[in-house]
Amino acid sequence: MTAKSQEEPTLNFLPIFYAYLCHFKIREDLVKIGDIELNDFPLLLAPMEDVSDPPFRALCKEQGADVVYTEFISSEGLIRDAAKSVKKLDIYEKERPVGIQIFGANLDSMLKTVEIVEQSKPDIIDINFGCPVKKVVSKGAGAGILKDIDLMVSLTEAMVKHTHLPVTVKTRLGWDHDSIKIVEVAERLQDVGCAAISIHGRTRAQMYKGDADWKPIAAVKNNSRMHIPVFGNGDVNTPEAAAKMRDEFGLDGAMIGRASIGNPWFFKEVKHYFATGEHLPPVTIAERVAVARRHLEMEIAWKEKEILAVLETRRHYGTYFKGIPNFKEYRMKMVTSNDAQEVFATFDEVLAKFGDKTFV
Repeated sequence: MTAKSQEEPTLNFLPIFYAYLCHFKIREDLVKIGDIELNDFPLLLAPMEDVSDPPFRALCKEQGADVVYTEFISSEGLIRDAAKSVKKLDIYEKERPVGIQIFGANLDSMLKTVEIVEQSKPDIIDINFGCPVKKVVSKGAGAGILKDIDLMVSLTEAMVKHTHLPVTVKTRLGWDHDSIKIVEVAERLQDVGCAAISIHGRTRAQMYKGDADWKPIAAVKNNSRMHIPVFGNGDVNTPEAAAKMRDEFGLDGAMIGRASIGNPWFFKEVKHYFATGEHLPPVTIAERVAVARRHLEMEIAWKEKEILAVLETRRHYGTYFKGIPNFKEYRMKMVTSNDAQEVFATFDEVLAKFGDKTFV
């Protein structure tokens, strides 16, 4: 062996081996819905009536939402070709992965709906087994089906067999406190092909009252037979809450609902907190105005009826401009005007008065 060859450094395989292990650790941490790969602990925008439409989904996607869901769509409405239901099928490439959520209790209607929904080419079909609203529950749909778990399971199984798309379920802990069997229910849904389950930590009887209980959701996740993703929903309203759901309850992701209304930045705030343990600085009034303006502009373009866009965007303004002192005058203008140009003019007034200030 020459002197030169003796001086050549030997190849150290430890860094390569470590990188190899890290690669597989990262791959192992991925959350999958069917063949859809998501990051560790994805954040999902919940399906919300008159909220999670294409313009708002686009804003949330830009701010870090990993999966977005449409407003829930009535199976009977789709079959009847009801204009409002059909309009909710609009999805756009920039939203992906996107799930279309449907509700109903009639098997034939739900299967026909699957065929209609597939034409919009969503990534996921989600079944709503959790809506607590009386007009939905009274028809045996939404959370109403929690009174008939066998129907819930058989309907899910039939839909899974009727489509090539992953079918997921959003539900609640149970009908009331005395009927909570969510561990068994989730296992049965998984066994018939459900690709993921999102669980709101309240019963139907609770509606939205009291605190969400995440312990039963964790029991679903900790069931040794469960292998599909289990997402938590309910009271994820701060970055710390999301971190608690991840670190203390061990869930696979969080579905964000009310905390995102008028606050599409929430997804970015959570991800920043995960990465740094710190909060992002408050969004400036200038940025809030810019996003509120863009939101209304997109709503007008999508709905094609200005009055509908103006009316259905109102619910966001309370949070878009939360914390600004002496703001009542401006808020009243925003939520009482039926004219988009008047709302835009109010945005201009807010920008001129508060500029680049921030309020918590």
